Amino acid sequence: MSAFRLISRTSGRSGALAGAAVLGCAALALTSLPPTASAAEPTHRPSDRLAHAVLPARDGWGAAEGGVTGGSGASPERISTVTDRAELAAALAEPGDEPRVIRVRGDIDANADDQGRPLDCADYATDGYSLEAYLAEYDPETWGREDPSGPLEEARAASAERQKEQIVLSVPSNTTIIGVGRDATVHGATLDVRGVENVIIRNLTFEDTFDCFPQWDPTDGEFGEWNSEYDSVVLYGSRHVWVDHNTFTDGDRPDADQPRYFGRLFQQHDGQLDIVRGADLVTVSWNVFTDHDKTILLGNSDSAEADDRGKLRTTFHHNLFHNVNERAPRVRFGQVDVYNNHYRQDAGVAYGYSWGIGKESALVAEHNAVTLPAEITPDRVIHQWTANTAVTERGNWVNGRPVDLLDAYRAANPENTLGDDAGWRPELRREIHHPLLLPLLLDLRAGAGRL
Repeated sequence: MSAFRLISRTSGRSGALAGAAVLGCAALALTSLPPTASAAEPTHRPSDRLAHAVLPARDGWGAAEGGVTGGSGASPERISTVTDRAELAAALAEPGDEPRVIRVRGDIDANADDQGRPLDCADYATDGYSLEAYLAEYDPETWGREDPSGPLEEARAASAERQKEQIVLSVPSNTTIIGVGRDATVHGATLDVRGVENVIIRNLTFEDTFDCFPQWDPTDGEFGEWNSEYDSVVLYGSRHVWVDHNTFTDGDRPDADQPRYFGRLFQQHDGQLDIVRGADLVTVSWNVFTDHDKTILLGNSDSAEADDRGKLRTTFHHNLFHNVNERAPRVRFGQVDVYNNHYRQDAGVAYGYSWGIGKESALVAEHNAVTLPAEITPDRVIHQWTANTAVTERGNWVNGRPVDLLDAYRAANPENTLGDDAGWRPELRREIHHPLLLPLLLDLRAGAGRL
């Protein structure tokens, strides 16, 4: 058995010895891993093997009911390499559902016109919109606690629609989008995987998908909130999707550096990866999610039973969540398997929770590693949004020790109604690694540029 495979949970002195033994052989085991594609092939040119790769059998929910093949088997004329937003949009818009492979080379900025000229928020603003005028018009001190309305709100919506037309790129069925080498980046875009089947997204850095025109909602919570659009990747009613070895980051526009208007954060980012409206059979593996607030949402409304009940089946494994505030993930309805991920939070960084248990959530969270600073206690990893829900939680380690996170949550929240059985058991797992190994393993192998 590989040194990285699951080692049975132990305790006391024997547990400490077992952990030491595991860590002691980690370096040797890493050197004996099969060569990754980036080691076997030149980093500037992905091999045909990578471009035509399919999701392995039994690799999470995506492997169920036929698996994910993406653009595997694409004919030569359906394989393209793109270097800017115009080329990417054209490759995605090629007619037909025959398999296609789109290789992304270098840094693609979605906020650039067809000639490559950078676009900023002023280029999208129309009908007299400006942030200064918007702030003056809808200041709660004078406007009150009603939703913005009138010409300036209409101008904001029209301006937002212009940005949306530029940065939201629709992904068709039977498509593989894969980065070339270690530095393929998509700036400011949303890959909109909507109502399609069989899509693979790999080896890309998604950076700073931002909204120029957030809307003020004075009725959101006690104090009101700024709400933005656009996720880096959104799966909307699509089936059989594999999201693998990508990096998601806010880059040079972190939420912590944004201004506050009306006393609330001017939130220009929405999610990094959202899975909503009946999306189903998804595997999310070996990604890095970093420096973000609202990270991953499964099911975007308690009232979406007709779309979501019996769907949203998703597996998250071997992902690194570093300095993300919440939604890692937040779950409604779906049977969601969360195993062998590493949750790492630095001191002084905002943190709300990791696993959000919402309406009819069926989350199984096992064999994950959690690294927390002293000011964050383990009970905060779980947050229950809806009463009388349940989570299956086993074999998770915090700061190098086994911790029953559900017991910790219950002890800190004595009025909770959170049950301990999500009602199902995952069967589609290829390999489980000991949580002690995950920090090292994922630092070496998760994220873009690590194929």
